[in-house]
Amino acid sequence: MSTKNAALPPVPAYLFALLGIVAIFMAAFAFGKYPISIVDLLRSIFARLTGADAELPEAIEIVIWNIRLPRIVAGMLIGAALAAAGAAYQNMFRNPLVSPDILGVSAGAGFGATIGIFFGLPLTVIQVLAFVCGLAAVGVVYGVSGLVRRHDPVLVLVLAGIAVGTLLNAGVSLLKILSDPHSQQLSNIVFWLLGSLNGVNSRDLASAVPLVLIGLVPMILLRWRVNLLSLPDEEAAALGIEVARLRMVLIIAATLVTATVVSIAGIVGWVGLVVPHAARFLVGPNFSRLLPASLLLGAGFVVGTDILARTLVVIELPLGIVTAMVGAPFFLYLLAHTGKTE
Repeated sequence: MSTKNAALPPVPAYLFALLGIVAIFMAAFAFGKYPISIVDLLRSIFARLTGADAELPEAIEIVIWNIRLPRIVAGMLIGAALAAAGAAYQNMFRNPLVSPDILGVSAGAGFGATIGIFFGLPLTVIQVLAFVCGLAAVGVVYGVSGLVRRHDPVLVLVLAGIAVGTLLNAGVSLLKILSDPHSQQLSNIVFWLLGSLNGVNSRDLASAVPLVLIGLVPMILLRWRVNLLSLPDEEAAALGIEVARLRMVLIIAATLVTATVVSIAGIVGWVGLVVPHAARFLVGPNFSRLLPASLLLGAGFVVGTDILARTLVVIELPLGIVTAMVGAPFFLYLLAHTGKTE
């Protein structure tokens, strides 16, 4: 994959992204149904860092540290994870239209969560089912692709992912039809499938952060070799790369981070598709630069869209709707501005 040129050198690009993250981070604390002034926010942060008394109402402290901080951290985690997985997949599959759910992880997680909601299981069990089914879906896809050896392995993976994802989405639709329309069952399924940070708490983050970090480590350590996956398999192998093994490691890593964040927040689309393109526009296609840029931009994108989700209208909008509303036009802008998406 390639791009015409990077708009900025790497260091200024990273600095630009980091400053944007800080601005969005502050705005996420300040805006909401309970607005908080920047002065009060800075006083509260300064008091936490120094141990001094901020002399603020208890309600402000609770909103900042007990409600918005976990939500902001969750948004940053989810955005960074999905963007990193999308960047890895787009490079690995040599396709700019690939997103983290191409191998069925989101469909599997959605099916697992739908089963849990359908049978009225506790939230923790629903999250576990979503996580396990997301991993299992990709496992089935990879197993099926291993049985087909007469075609290009990348093409087989994609086609198997589409088939398995379609089957799982059919299962989700069936359970929605069988759900009781007079209870919260159906609405809970629909709302979960659209994604939200509203229900993410500190306990969810404590379990999700280590798994996401475990998935990101291989991407970081193998960032130099990932570039070679954009070459045909024969050329990459001639350069000393074990293509099948490297592809398997990346699939496992990307699936782990995607299944983890989808299990706690539902399906948040467009992040893994749009953000890597924006990062590539800033720093170029080199994966060693693309990965950190995607992490930063992904974190900012989800936190920023979550601000819109809870402030645009009186009720809170599902995050997946807002990411689509923002992501699709932005993708078209990038397409028109660069002349091509790769």
